[in-house]
Amino acid sequence: MTKQTFLHDRHIALGARMVDFAGWEMPVQYTSIIEEHKTVRENVGLFDVSHMGELIVQGEDSLAFLNKLVPQNISKLVDKKAVYCQLPNKQGGLIDDLIIYKLEDKKYLIIANASRVDEDLNWMTRNQLGFNVEIENISHKYSLIAVQGPKACDLMMSLGENYMPPFFSIKRSELFNINLWMSRTGYTGEDGVELMVKNEFAEYLWDKLLEAGKDYGIKPIGLGARDTLRLEAALHLYGNDLDENTTPVEAGLAWSIPKDKEDDYNGKEVIVNQLKNGGRKKLIGFQMSDKSIARHEYEVYSDGEKVGVVTSGGVSPTLGKNIGLAYIIYQPSPIDKFSVGSKIQIMIREKLHDAEIVKLPFVQKRNKKTDK
Repeated sequence: MTKQTFLHDRHIALGARMVDFAGWEMPVQYTSIIEEHKTVRENVGLFDVSHMGELIVQGEDSLAFLNKLVPQNISKLVDKKAVYCQLPNKQGGLIDDLIIYKLEDKKYLIIANASRVDEDLNWMTRNQLGFNVEIENISHKYSLIAVQGPKACDLMMSLGENYMPPFFSIKRSELFNINLWMSRTGYTGEDGVELMVKNEFAEYLWDKLLEAGKDYGIKPIGLGARDTLRLEAALHLYGNDLDENTTPVEAGLAWSIPKDKEDDYNGKEVIVNQLKNGGRKKLIGFQMSDKSIARHEYEVYSDGEKVGVVTSGGVSPTLGKNIGLAYIIYQPSPIDKFSVGSKIQIMIREKLHDAEIVKLPFVQKRNKKTDK
């Protein structure tokens, strides 16, 4: 049976078109994807992301346990700060990508992808032996609402929020007399927050935000625009751009991996070797030269030879162009055939269409503001 969030009835009442996503019945759009996309880029959008997973890891050995699980150095996290992480298997392939928050000493909150919660829990449990640690899945207790866009923090401050947490930080807060967690994070490339609230307050909070946000141009936003927004920002989608056969280095995430972490972690030997020598493939961004659209699993060619596969592709409403991400077979040589500006072709309906490799992200991110 397809699961429903606590905001399901609100989406139906707003006329949303619902689809199955990762086993959840979710709104894909309320009006048009392009209109919703522009709302988030120009004003503020409201997202139901309650399908995401929330896990609590706590106990005497919680720090050592997490340091075994991820390449990032959790020892450097201070209270109420977060770090973007990957969850590798023993071969360095990605079981999931996560955000880990340190709530307090020996207690951490993990945000996991909706489609991977069970796999994450299974992997963590398998690695739990020998650690004094508790793992609790609290996903069914909380709803998650994202408020994203250049006016998102202005809206929060108009509601009495006099201190916005810095980028990738979390704090306890109160909105409309509701106690909740507020984090300065998102999946759009824009500034904004994500609000983790107990389920019984989700509908009330959603309604109050839509009402209070009218002066800021707020609108509910579906998964369609969420995908075009994250693609423009070159943010990975698990199952498309990340999987268990792809390492963080191959996914272009080497920037997030410390080279001096002493703790051993799953897949460390493979990942450290790739940091030095490169992986089997690399992620590139491209822009179509014509009006055709490259989709997931379309083949990539260079000089008549298949060299890769598209992972994500679609329209960029901001650029008015068609863009995509793809994995290209890594070929170490003095001349990089697949650098920015190089030409490639995408096989679309049995015909090759020209494209050009471009610098990522496609649209500049604006999510690191600390001036509010």
